[in-house]
Amino acid sequence: MEIHDALERADQEAFTREPPKTLKGQIGFLMKQLKTTKAVAAELRVSQRSVERYRKGERKHPPKEIQQKIDAAVRARWQPQVRKRRRKQAAATGGITVETRARFGYTAPIGTTDDGRFRRLTVHLPPDYARRLFEAREAGASDQEMRGIIAEGFKDVYFQDGGARAMGLSDVTFTDIDYLDLDY
Repeated sequence: MEIHDALERADQEAFTREPPKTLKGQIGFLMKQLKTTKAVAAELRVSQRSVERYRKGERKHPPKEIQQKIDAAVRARWQPQVRKRRRKQAAATGGITVETRARFGYTAPIGTTDDGRFRRLTVHLPPDYARRLFEAREAGASDQEMRGIIAEGFKDVYFQDGGARAMGLSDVTFTDIDYLDLDY
């Protein structure tokens, strides 16, 4: 889930305004989005009565794990048009920057070392890779499938330098992710 989480963090960096900070404001926002206290309760996995208490201000301090669920639910729904516009721009012209520390290995001609090793890389991938990554996410692709797209981008941009070197390189593996950050 590293790539899904990194895409979500990158989406949230696009916010032009901060989401509501107060519990009452957050529950009010979720009520506008989900329409009923029952739907909000199901989303947060709490009782309907708890949602009503939060909404009226009768209860102001939910348990920490419930507060985290509320924050995540609000952030996931906050400013969808801003997110969509930013993804569209990245897929059309901007591309996506991947910063990671992970193990990279590759299949190469005999006589070269192809042992995987940890590398810290920051690589800007062209818009085509951003588009493919967003489409895969929308289609519900697994983290492994999305890693394949990023690995292919690293192969083309970093290892082969757009066709200028390492032409015998066929497959790049992208495993043991220490951290991953995306920006677009």
